[in-house]
Amino acid sequence: MVPTVVQVKPNNDFTVYVYFGDGKIKLFDMEPIIKKGGVFKQISSAKDFVEKCTVLGGTLAWDTGGNFDPHHCLDIAPETVYVEGKDVADPLEY
Repeated sequence: MVPTVVQVKPNNDFTVYVYFGDGKIKLFDMEPIIKKGGVFKQISSAKDFVEKCTVLGGTLAWDTGGNFDPHHCLDIAPETVYVEGKDVADPLEY
């Protein structure tokens, strides 16, 4: 079972540091997904990507509606982030 996401730190280069409940930190690159278009085109500006990035429903998400409704957001399955994200040290400790 994959632990839930507890914190995120988005970056202007469309990567996100994702903190999991088990203490792991992953660096997840959203740029390839955004470049494919589709629904993720809504966060294709660095400003929207960073400002709307949050944790909703225990996973990495973007609050596109501005009301923190987990049913009306863009999200990535925590399993995807956990498996495909790169293991990293905590960038906030430097």
